[in-house]
Amino acid sequence: MTATQTPPPTRPPRGPVPKPRLSRMPRKPSSFDTLTLVLAFTLIAIVCLPLLQVVIGMVWKDGEFTFEAIERTLALPDLWTLIWNTLVLVIASSVCAVVIGFLLAWVNQRTDARWGLLNDILPYLPFLLPPVAGAVGWIMLLSPTSGLLNVWIRDALSLFGVDLATGPFDIHTWYGLILVYTVYAVPYTYLNISAALESFDSSLEEASRLSGAGYLRTLRRVTLPALAPSVGAGFLLSTWFGFGMFSIAAIIGTPAQIDVIAVRIVNLLTFSYPPDEDLAIGLSAIVMVFVGLSYYIQFRILRSARFGSISGKSTQHNIIRLGPWRPVVRGLVLIYVLGSTVLPMIGLFLVALNGYWTPNIDWGGLSLDAFRSTLIHDPSAREALFNSLGLGIVGGFIGILAASFVSLYVQRRRTALGAGIDAAIKMPASISNMVIAVGILLLLGGDPFNLGGTWLILLIGYLALYLPQASIASDAAVAVVGKDLGEASTVSGARDWKTFLRIYAPLMLPGLIGAWALLFIRIVGDLTASAILSGTENVVLGFRILEVFNGGSYAELAALSSTLVLITGTVLLFVIILSKRFGVAKTQSAPRTRKARR
Repeated sequence: MTATQTPPPTRPPRGPVPKPRLSRMPRKPSSFDTLTLVLAFTLIAIVCLPLLQVVIGMVWKDGEFTFEAIERTLALPDLWTLIWNTLVLVIASSVCAVVIGFLLAWVNQRTDARWGLLNDILPYLPFLLPPVAGAVGWIMLLSPTSGLLNVWIRDALSLFGVDLATGPFDIHTWYGLILVYTVYAVPYTYLNISAALESFDSSLEEASRLSGAGYLRTLRRVTLPALAPSVGAGFLLSTWFGFGMFSIAAIIGTPAQIDVIAVRIVNLLTFSYPPDEDLAIGLSAIVMVFVGLSYYIQFRILRSARFGSISGKSTQHNIIRLGPWRPVVRGLVLIYVLGSTVLPMIGLFLVALNGYWTPNIDWGGLSLDAFRSTLIHDPSAREALFNSLGLGIVGGFIGILAASFVSLYVQRRRTALGAGIDAAIKMPASISNMVIAVGILLLLGGDPFNLGGTWLILLIGYLALYLPQASIASDAAVAVVGKDLGEASTVSGARDWKTFLRIYAPLMLPGLIGAWALLFIRIVGDLTASAILSGTENVVLGFRILEVFNGGSYAELAALSSTLVLITGTVLLFVIILSKRFGVAKTQSAPRTRKARR
């Protein structure tokens, strides 16, 4: 027998293992990629060209280089009052929104006062009540003379010998305007701060308290510096919302003679003949400057962040036991939600069902007459409702489908081109809605397109304004699926279209349905773009509500606003039921999938 010698085992080489060199051969784009890139660049053009039109309009007119728009804007006699009013309103409401959003997030993430899933839903309830309907609801509640809540409070005070002729609250004041702005800005701040608290390791706070620092010092020296980027992002979103909000300022601020930039821009373009585009462009430029300043402040906050709070280890959340204060905190959260969302809804429905606005409600005579006369016998209201529903359905479908294609391309390719496309599509979130709407009107309203007041310009405007929300929601839907299933399908020889239809589309569908609902609600309840882009032949629901408000028909106003609330609530309920069914279907199909694999 011949002895065989086994070679000694080889030791692994020291140092880092060299990575295999990837092929640099360019990948031939598929038809799926080509369609996605066409959609992406179309969306980018819808977003960027209007902004470019505003910038060009400041220095170029009738083929000549001119500063007429800037000079006329600076010559406005009440310009500084206009700027001051806007800044006070936006900054005050944003600060209040940050404080309330932080407290709600802290209660939800750090205490035992939360109600589980209900606590996650409550801060977002103001989205159910579109701003135009919410502003009308608050007027019906807190108008100084005939506001329902004011009258009920006066009746209660009279039992104790306190007689008031008006009030005690007046919605047509600075504090009333700031209150309603704050209510609609809180969800933006809560979203950012709650996510940061969920990822923040509370052991850092515990270490600070063990070192002898009290709760307030720990909050000031540890918690707030770590959360500063998220607080700054929430403040930035609140200012973006405030500078672009038109409906609340028009409905509540105008009777109080509180004039802000957004309302003045709409008046110049919609309620002036001929439209004064120069002044509208100049005021839009001022808004762009202040939004840019907000971005600079957030950039400074990010640079001054002294330490990180998220590591590779799992985070620890020490829940604070509130003891006897637990029901008190829960009650305060419930009061906030009732006051911010439920009460305005009650005011709207009571006035609509009563048939006219009066504090003396005829409880036995409540009827649907106002809804019938408004939605059946008023052709303008009926047309506005159908136009809004059609734009919401079509715009939501187009927006979320295009955004899902782009999100899938960005996630699968991970290239500089994909990152640039993603950033460009999300750019409107950093610009005031008012500025984008003005740019779309300047670009498409006149020659050579002449789309002013048409259904198409409204659709383009809504897509430009709400693409960031669609893109963020579709990103989340794609992230749920991940890359492994798609890569396995590709390795198995399936083409991109088959992988999309058989793998990605079914798994992304629950998230995309929710994203469509969000887009639909935003489009149907929009007034910013509607007030600028809507025409007499294509009236939409938000603009019709503004017309009725100016005409003083309160029963019709309440009926239209209540209809808007019913539509958004029904769509949201439908989406929740559909999502649950998808969840049940996925749960039932999981054992079959595992059995098939075995």
